[in-house]
Amino acid sequence: MKSKYSFKLRAAAFIAAIVFIISFFIADLFRIQVIKGEEYSSKKISLSSVTSKITALRGEILDSNGKALAYNVPSNTVYLDASYFPPSSQKEERNRIMLSLIHLFDEYGTEYNSSLPIEQSGDGFVFTENSNSDKNYLFKKDYLNLNSYATAQNCFDALKEYYLLEELPVDEALKVAGVFFLMTKGDFSTANPFVFAENVPDELVLILKEQSRDFSGVETRIDTDRTYYDGTIAPHIIGFYDYINADEYSAVTEEYREKLKDETLTDEEKTQLYLRSYGMTDKIGKFGIESAMENELRGTAGVSTTVTNADGTKNTEITQNPVNGNNVILTINADFQKQVQEILHTRIESTKDSKNVAAAGSIVVMDVNDFSVLAAATYPSYDLSTYKKNFAALSADEDAPLWNRALRSAYAPGSTAKPAVSIAGLEEGIITADTKITCNILYTYFSDRPFICQNVGRHAFRGITVDEALRYSCNTYFYEVGRQLGINKLGEYFSMFGLGQKTGVEISEEAGMVAGPEERQAAGGVWYPGDTVQAAIGQSDNLFTPIQLAAYVSTLANGGTRYKAHFVKSIKSADYSETLFEAEPVVLDRLNISPSSLAVVKKGMIAMANSQPAFNGTDFQIAAKTGTAEFRKRVNGEVVKLTNGFMISYAPAENPQIAVVIAVENITSSGMATYVREVYEAYFNGGTDITASQPGGTVLR
Repeated sequence: MKSKYSFKLRAAAFIAAIVFIISFFIADLFRIQVIKGEEYSSKKISLSSVTSKITALRGEILDSNGKALAYNVPSNTVYLDASYFPPSSQKEERNRIMLSLIHLFDEYGTEYNSSLPIEQSGDGFVFTENSNSDKNYLFKKDYLNLNSYATAQNCFDALKEYYLLEELPVDEALKVAGVFFLMTKGDFSTANPFVFAENVPDELVLILKEQSRDFSGVETRIDTDRTYYDGTIAPHIIGFYDYINADEYSAVTEEYREKLKDETLTDEEKTQLYLRSYGMTDKIGKFGIESAMENELRGTAGVSTTVTNADGTKNTEITQNPVNGNNVILTINADFQKQVQEILHTRIESTKDSKNVAAAGSIVVMDVNDFSVLAAATYPSYDLSTYKKNFAALSADEDAPLWNRALRSAYAPGSTAKPAVSIAGLEEGIITADTKITCNILYTYFSDRPFICQNVGRHAFRGITVDEALRYSCNTYFYEVGRQLGINKLGEYFSMFGLGQKTGVEISEEAGMVAGPEERQAAGGVWYPGDTVQAAIGQSDNLFTPIQLAAYVSTLANGGTRYKAHFVKSIKSADYSETLFEAEPVVLDRLNISPSSLAVVKKGMIAMANSQPAFNGTDFQIAAKTGTAEFRKRVNGEVVKLTNGFMISYAPAENPQIAVVIAVENITSSGMATYVREVYEAYFNGGTDITASQPGGTVLR
């Protein structure tokens, strides 16, 4: 009896427990469906959440008076959003959308991003020039999986099969495959939208919005486009900004990964690094200030989050706002830079030497008291606003308009080296201010090889002092001084003045070279005693850039302090409310030259300037030195002897403010004073808009 009673008791307890559990679920279901039903229906359960970056606005580049030289203007961008665009498993639908999109853009004559490393040639296909990296990408195992010896035809056939394009005409297949190739290479995903086109007309954007159901995943947004106050102003300095290439992407990605290895980083710091990292469809500064100041100009991306709800609907919202880039203020003034460019253009245009070789050259203007670069003109030049469109033609131009001659061309400086040799001779006790050397036209110290003084005139066959030697540019005087100094001491003084080394500017520049036995031997040559006397007149292996010459003559002008040259005056926050950086003079060397030596050299340079009729009548005294250097160049298959012309100068001589250097290829220094004077007149007498600058901390816009 006891056992039967115990069984009934346990059964009753079990049933009671089941009833309790069911009652609990019924009550909770009642709570969800009845009591809070409206709340839960308005908050559908999220099935997935995907984040993507929002590009920040790039900072502006402005001149010294706050005039925006490179800035942003609103423009329409059409991009593909992987959150809505059909996945790769739906290739037919992808192709339908892409073909419709291409047809629409072709109809409106609007450019879009489509590129392949292959192109049609006659009845077949060939690889495009300089396409090795893209070609190798096609061969990858996780892409087309082709052998390295595959032909362009093999690649095209594989692309058609891979993207199901066999039924399309060749021209359409190339366009569609070109877009998909860029999407694949750019790692198209929810985190990496693909930019299909920029600067899209409003009417085309309106059509895409009206027909959005037919273009799933094709989105439009208002972006910004880089534009210019005047694309011809300092293009080599300002530089260019465009889509990142494979090598650049690899470099910045590796840098990003290295930074992430820092175990002390907080989660917030890691997030900031991610938001500052680059995607394959991002843009980056290519050269000039756009490249050198990339970290300042580039902002920090924001974050948008796309949520997919239970019913399949998607909602996107901004979850972190982007932080726009900082603004970079340059030391150059747009109006003055433009005037200097026009002066250089006038000097060079249509000028040809007897060998029918067109001239080219540069002018650099520098503040002698802090080495800020006030102008840096190169000719021939180009227009930044059409740079990308005309790149192929500019690259093929034999006159090399893309080459920054002011910073990248290194020349034998000719007689412009003589002031430095004078300082060396005076400081080392080889000569004094009163030492006279007679010029007999031929310098015959080396009996087996005489050297000529080509600058004979009023100084021949009489003893002259060093200031007179500078005035008349007497080679014989400096042959002898250079011989007694020796090449090592000559090189030491050239280096003290910053010659043969970089000046420190923010953008790319050449180092050049100071002549000497080690450099000659490294090149496989032999140094002879006669090379020393040639080096003393700015020939031999000496190679200096125009900006180095500007730093050198500025050092002479200010009494012997060599500063770091710079183009960046200041950096301001995105809204201009805060000054993040203000350039201060950076001393690279103090030469400790005696005032008496500097006075002798200045006397000779003033005398030389006064001998130039073009300098007569100015309301400021100029100190200057000309130079002409010989070189050889192949012209029409024949090696011919040509000359380059130079003039280094500073003014006012008694209270130096700026230095002006002009360097022109393929012509002599004759007539340069006219154009140098015009530069000084433009600076000193061109109006307050040229020389005046904004007070520190002033908002520039």
